Amino acid sequence: MDPTTAFLIAALMMLLNGGVLGLMHGDLPAALRPSAISWRIGTLLQACGCILFAVQQFMPAELVLPLGNGLVMLGVAGCWRAMRQFYGLPDRWILLLPALLGTLGIWWFAGPQPDFIARIVIASLAWCVMLVAAAWTVLAATRREQALSARVLAGIFAVLALFMLLRGVYFVVMPGAAGTIVDRSSWINALTPMLAAVLPVIGTTGFLLLCSDRIRRQWERAASTDYLTGLANRRTIAALGAQRLAQAARGSGGFALALVDIDHFKAINDRHGHEAGDLALQQVARLLQAAAGSGDLAGRQGGEEFVVLLAAAGAAQALAAAGRLREAVRAQPLQLGAAPVAITVSIGVAVAQGEHSLDDLLRRADAALYQAKAAGRDRVELG
Repeated sequence: MDPTTAFLIAALMMLLNGGVLGLMHGDLPAALRPSAISWRIGTLLQACGCILFAVQQFMPAELVLPLGNGLVMLGVAGCWRAMRQFYGLPDRWILLLPALLGTLGIWWFAGPQPDFIARIVIASLAWCVMLVAAAWTVLAATRREQALSARVLAGIFAVLALFMLLRGVYFVVMPGAAGTIVDRSSWINALTPMLAAVLPVIGTTGFLLLCSDRIRRQWERAASTDYLTGLANRRTIAALGAQRLAQAARGSGGFALALVDIDHFKAINDRHGHEAGDLALQQVARLLQAAAGSGDLAGRQGGEEFVVLLAAAGAAQALAAAGRLREAVRAQPLQLGAAPVAITVSIGVAVAQGEHSLDDLLRRADAALYQAKAAGRDRVELG
């Protein structure tokens, strides 16, 4: 296939993929739409640049070459920007610098001082900088998000960067290999548009899979966490509690459960309003999570009641852990304007003793919590 035809086919594929992404745009969450817009714009810019490459023999070189290369490089910059937006990184004007400098250099070596090799080297360097930066952006984020689609996308960026580097080296080593990018005598010219289409075509599929992975993780997180406090919800506590109880029954470690209830919570709501009540719940949740041990898990049972799964070897260790939770909450009043509101909790603790049901352990902890309330609140009782 001659390079001109290859560039036109590549442009058509890019336009189709950009159109598909545009159709799916409305189905993406609002947080992902800015990155999708940047990716789509980048795809369309690359398509326009490929069309100009295909028809360059019909236009002045000093016009079509800077414009075509500039559009393609801006398109790559758009994909880099899309990755930064996807991972919540701020916009920087420097994202455009490689494309702008590359376009200026190509204009100089297409008009005032024509030099095909210089243009190839400049374009290759600009591509490499942006592609490596985009790959690094994705790889740095995959340390937190273990998504296969992210690693695939980073691989696409890296492979294209390597190809552009090798392409530049090839033309420097073999300066007579071609006179223009659509010269049919060079095999690498025929390969260039096909590989250049990988980013906007296959890369778009990878980007959509990345969006899908993000949405799936958000749904999983929403299904397992409490919307107000961010702690594990009742469903997650029940599942993990049953699992830890079974492990304790097999002798794989100690297990205890602390049932935590905010004292006089109704009075906080009645006196300061439900918004203050929500703030109290969020503060207690944050303090419980911070005071919990490395093997403990805090969750919200419902209302003003919390559960902390304790990796405790016995009653003494469980009571000490619950005491730390109580002290952590007591030490931090709720700041409501100029008047801090003291918050305390009562805690009932139950240590696993061969129970086969988490509900049995919860009932013992609830009975202990009732004793703590009856004994004056702001205390820990063992059930």
